[in-house]
Amino acid sequence: MSPSAVASLRLELSLVRPVLWAATARMWRADSGLPGRYHRYLRAMHQVIRASVPLMERAATRCEALPRDPVARPLARYLRAHAEEERGHDDWLLTDAAATGTPPDELTGTVPPAHVAALVGAQYYWIEHSHPVALLGYIAVLEGNAPAPGLAGRLARETGLPPAAFETVRLHADLDDGHSADLDRLIERLPLDAAQRCLVAVSALHTVASLAELFDRITAAPTEWESTDD
Repeated sequence: MSPSAVASLRLELSLVRPVLWAATARMWRADSGLPGRYHRYLRAMHQVIRASVPLMERAATRCEALPRDPVARPLARYLRAHAEEERGHDDWLLTDAAATGTPPDELTGTVPPAHVAALVGAQYYWIEHSHPVALLGYIAVLEGNAPAPGLAGRLARETGLPPAAFETVRLHADLDDGHSADLDRLIERLPLDAAQRCLVAVSALHTVASLAELFDRITAAPTEWESTDD
């Protein structure tokens, strides 16, 4: 018997996830640069998360244009519901930034660098030119690597910033485990063919690599972050 779609995806991710864990550990290490890294994290994650609802809505619309596709209808229902669950999460980051004394336009007014566009933009390509099911690989990685419980409190202690500056970290640590379980159940129910299973896996692996690169750039010196777009 071949492994289930979820088991196959989890196995493939297990081979590359240590790269993401290492990049995350470097970003959150306790040293004098942590407050600056956290400010860069807020800005980068706002650029990523503000795309989440539009991505899901576009993917759902594409699904609804595929009435004979057995994957499309249940996938569209999931994406519409999940978009509502995720709506407004980018505003949480603006509130966190305000708690650090950072004005919102420092997050909203910056041109997103190329590596952020590559992380998110690949999903638009696959949605439009392959199949919207690709987005499940992206969601699996983002929600399957939620902040560790207690991270928000540790960051507050080690940066000296107020606890209110870490609400998004705290909330995603609480929410994303449940979301990951919902996603696993969906993937198991969908009648994915071999090409669609491959697409979900390719999307997930791309997301791991791109997210690790993003975290490494956050960890880099501010001058490198600001000037390097390749």
